[in-house]
This record gives sequence, C-alpha cells and structure tokens, in this order.
Amino acid sequence: MTTSPPPSGHATIAERIIGSIVEATSPALSPDGTQVAFVVRWISYERNARLSRVWLAPVDGSSRPHPVSGGEHDTAPEWSPDGRELAFVSRRGEKQGAATLHVLPLAGGETRTVATLPEAVTQVRWSPDGRWIAFLSRVRDERYAAEDVSWQPPRRIETFFTRLNDEDWTFDRPTHVHVVPADGTARARDLTPDRHEYEGLAWLPDSTGLVTSGARHEGWDLDLATDLFAVGLDGDIRELTHRTGNYAHPRVSPDGTVVAFLGQDDPMRVGNQHVGLVPLGGGAHRWVSRGLDRTFTTTAGTQEPHWLDGDSLLATAEDRGQTHLYRVAADGSDPQRLTAGAVTVASFDARGGTVVACVSTVDRPADLHVVEPSGTLRALTRFGDRYAVSARPVGWERFAVPCSDGSGEIDAWIVRPAGLDESQRHPVILNVHGGPFTQYGETLFDEAQYQAAAGFVVLMCNPRGGSGREDRWSQAVAGPKHPLTPGTGWGTVDADDVLAVVDAALERYPFCDPDRVGMQGGSYGGYLATHLAGTTGTRFRAICSERAVNNFLTEEFTSDVSTSFKTEMGVSHVDDPDAYAAVSPIRFVREIEVPVLIVHSEEDYRCPVSQAEELFVAMRLLGKDVTFYRFPGENHELSRSGSPVHRRQRAEIILDFFAAHLA
Repeated sequence: MTTSPPPSGHATIAERIIGSIVEATSPALSPDGTQVAFVVRWISYERNARLSRVWLAPVDGSSRPHPVSGGEHDTAPEWSPDGRELAFVSRRGEKQGAATLHVLPLAGGETRTVATLPEAVTQVRWSPDGRWIAFLSRVRDERYAAEDVSWQPPRRIETFFTRLNDEDWTFDRPTHVHVVPADGTARARDLTPDRHEYEGLAWLPDSTGLVTSGARHEGWDLDLATDLFAVGLDGDIRELTHRTGNYAHPRVSPDGTVVAFLGQDDPMRVGNQHVGLVPLGGGAHRWVSRGLDRTFTTTAGTQEPHWLDGDSLLATAEDRGQTHLYRVAADGSDPQRLTAGAVTVASFDARGGTVVACVSTVDRPADLHVVEPSGTLRALTRFGDRYAVSARPVGWERFAVPCSDGSGEIDAWIVRPAGLDESQRHPVILNVHGGPFTQYGETLFDEAQYQAAAGFVVLMCNPRGGSGREDRWSQAVAGPKHPLTPGTGWGTVDADDVLAVVDAALERYPFCDPDRVGMQGGSYGGYLATHLAGTTGTRFRAICSERAVNNFLTEEFTSDVSTSFKTEMGVSHVDDPDAYAAVSPIRFVREIEVPVLIVHSEEDYRCPVSQAEELFVAMRLLGKDVTFYRFPGENHELSRSGSPVHRRQRAEIILDFFAAHLA
C-alpha cells in the first residue's frame, strides 16, 4: 500500500524555496551599543533538522559579521553588563534534549558552562550587577524520572490547559524562573517552586529581583487572567496587577519605578493589545499606546517594550500587513512610527543609543539592520541577497478591495510567477491565514513563493477578524452573543471578504483563470476552507483544508485550549452548544462538490486530528472526492517549524494536488 506520494518536480521547487532560507533573529546589543550579537537560523535536509548559531557584528559595519559559537543549536545571546562576556544557550549536555547555558569571554578564553537543565532554556537575562543570570525553564515532576511510562503513576487533572501543542504535558512540568551565578560556582536556583507557569523576565535595576508574568490565582483557567509579579532573589513574590486582564512581556524602567508591559484589560475578548505602565511599588496601571488603534502583539513575533529613556519606549505594532517600530511616549501621547516602507520588523533591541532590528520583506528573509535616527535601515547582514540568487523569489503586488457591505476595505496581495505571460490565463490559489487574529503581509512567505514557482498565481488577503487593523475589524467575527464585542461570527463577513478579493482579482487581472481557482487554508484558514467547500458549490475547482476546525463543538471539548473559544464566541459550549454547532463547517459536508485535500498532524493538540477525521469520515461515507494525509511526529506548527523533510513532503503533496485539479 502506498504511504507517501510519488516524487515530482514540486519536491525540488519546495526544497529550493524552503532550504535556501537563512535568517537573522534575536538581536542583542552590547551595553555601549557598538556591537550586536544575534542568531542565524537555517535548515539542513541532510540532518533533517533546524540549526542555529550565535553571530557577532560591529554596528558601524567596520568588519564582516561572523559566528562566535560553534554549536548547531545555539540561541538566546545576552551580554554581561561590562560587555566583556556573552551568555548563550545550547544543547551540549550528555543527555539528549538537555539544555546548557554558557558564558563566552569575548577577549579570548574558555567558554564555561554555568547550567545544565533537562528542559529548554529561554529568556536569558543578565543581572545589572553582573552576578546573576536569570532564565526560564520547565521543572519536571518526579514522574519523569521513571524508566518509561509504564512505571509512571496516572495524572490527576484538576484544571484546563494541562497539555499544550508543541509542549506536551505542562502542568507537571511548569515553566519557572531560575537564577544561576554568572561565574558558574553554584547550581541554578528555582525562584518560583510552585505549580504555576511563568513567562517573560526583566531585572530590577538594583539586581534584587525580577518582574515576570503568570497566573497564580485560583480559577485562572476559568477567568483566563494573567498578572505581573515581582519576584525577589529571596523567593518573595508580590503581585503588581490584580486579575483584571492579560498583562505580560514586562520591562522595568531605568530608574526602577515603573514596569512597562503588553496586554489588555479584559481576558474575555480578542483584539488589539497595547503598551501599559504600572508602578513597581503598587498602584493602578495605565495604557500609553492607545493613540494608535493597532495591536502591539504581532504575528511576526511579540517582544516586550524597550525603554529608550525614562520618557519613551520602543515597541512593534502591526499596520495593514506591515510591522513597524514605534516610539511610545510614557505620557500617553500618540505613538510615532520610526521605520517605513513595505517591511516586517520581526525582532529588535535598543541600547547605548543604538537601535537594531531584524527586518524581512516579501522576497527576503530577515536580515539584521541598524535603524538610523532618520528611520533609514542600514543592513549589517546580506542573507537576503543570497536567498535571491538561490531561491529566485518573486515580489508581490498589494491591492485593496471594498467590503461587500461597504464597511471598509480588505488588504490583499497577488503573486505572479516569474516570467508570467499575461496574455494567457493561469491557475490561481487563494491562501487564507490562521488565527483569525493574525495577518498576511510584507514578509517572506515560503508557501506563496513555492506556489508561484510551480506556476500558480497566488492570492492572499486579511479578511475581517484579522489583526493589523482597528479593534472593530478584528472583532467583526466575534459571536453574535458576545457580551462585550458582538459580531456576526466565523464564516460570515470573513467569508464574504475572501470571496470579494477573488472576484476583484479575476476582474482586475485578466491573466487569472476564473475556471481554475483553488483555495488553501490552515487552522482558522482550514476552517474557512471547509466552510467554502460546502457553501460555494463549484466556485473553487479544488480545496485544501489543513489543521482545520471542522466541528466547533467537538473542538471546544478536545483542543489543548479547550474552553478558551468563549473569548471568540461570547458563550460557552456547555451553556450554548447550538451556537458552536451553528458555525461548524461540517454541517455543510453534504453540499461539498469539489475535491478536498485534508492535511493534518498526528500530534496537533490545538486542532486535534479528530477534526480531520470527522471531515474525512463524513466525506468518505457520502462518496465525496477526498484525500487525507496524516504527518507523524508533527504538531500544529508543521508548516512553519516541522522537520525539513516533512515540510518538503507537505509542499509537494499540496502542489501536486492543485496541479492535478487546476490543470
């Protein structure tokens, strides 16, 4: 029995597009702002692995950037306060999967290992006095010391959110705050030895403790609130906010009196999140970025705000497909955009009067740049130039389409294959993003590139419900029974928007063949793919539904984030199951008239594989044209961070499917 698709030329295209990506990320400036450490990431098909290494570059460009670590899984660079040493994380322990924390003397000398942990180490932060290095890492229950699972006792489950996608079980291996002496003379110490999870780290200027975020109160899994906490080196934990919203990503002001953070005041809504300030000594918080009605938590990667001085901060926000750096004033006046153009700022740092950022465009992976005071970007790396030669990417054209009800306009993009003969008509693939509170836009999207390289015209858009727009735009698809932000629900105006984009593209671009249009979506996009398959007849020639929500009611019972969809719907699935059934695309399965490709991962806990099974079983029983692929060992992030071989195979399957049905 055949278990994998026959090889095709599409595999070569996918390997070239995906395998050529080398990108810069995680920039960390030296205290004086003259040097920047950063991480370079790439993939290896030979090793079937994602690899990374720490590099160093002078900010003035006087010499070439170069690697300073020698491992293949080196990440998270962090400077010592005196600028003489660099901490970073690797996997150099004796046990497989163990994380190691190292300190590298930059003037020469032996790299020392200061901590070895059984789980991943993140959020490395060096104390201002140079004595300590703080970090986050999971702490395992003693059950994990058993020889194998047959010796482990059963788990007693008392809350929701106990097993998460790409993490597995979390409640018996929570993420804690640790500190270790920077000289490595003692073992790492857990400052939060309890059952709760923590996220984000920021030192107090006097090095007596840190600020982090988490949910320590009873009922946290019901009200979904998260708070900021001050954690002393003596283990004392003090609450800074008080269960009224979601507050995370902290950064302490230079004088140690105020904590900046990102969040929102009501955890029961989906929408734009902002920069806030709260006194470290206690008191009410206030929002300082609301002069810009955009979200400061971004699809490209959310970072905590950075203090530029005592009066202003640096943060990223989305804006209609772009992601830019903004100066946010502590007095709450309107944020000022610092970068310009069709770009996505994926990560940044600011120290010593210097600002650096990793910036990508539609045809270039992220390169490291200095952000000049004028906003001009000066490149320090040139990975994008190499990618242009090896992958031969194509550019995109942005266009806007009015909403069918006249309430606004939809941002959309069209990607032409290289050398397109516009006198002929060509097959089209419409892509719909996940979320729905995310955005497509001005960044390298490998799927669009290999679809175009395979000869398809590619359409993308940001329908209502997505991010990068006004709050009301994102909340347009909230459930009609939502008590705060009632909307029309999933599969309504959002579906109208993507269909309006298809109609407009077919009218504006005659080279798009109206008889050969396919559609693909993943996660929420997969939801919309199944919905459109059952509600649009033969308008699309073929549809790929990937890692989809097909039955909203069973999704809310079985997902790793089960019960959290009430923030979208406004009611719980137990109190009002009909509301969930009403927006489930599985109810239209009898009306599906086109071939459907289902792609799902076995270890997807966000949208469990049972969602795909429901659609497959129904279509198979009804005699519909359906093909189903299940990827072993992968989760909800297959398309973004799955194994290189599986990503190539996935691309090949999808391209072969559309080539067969849009011919």
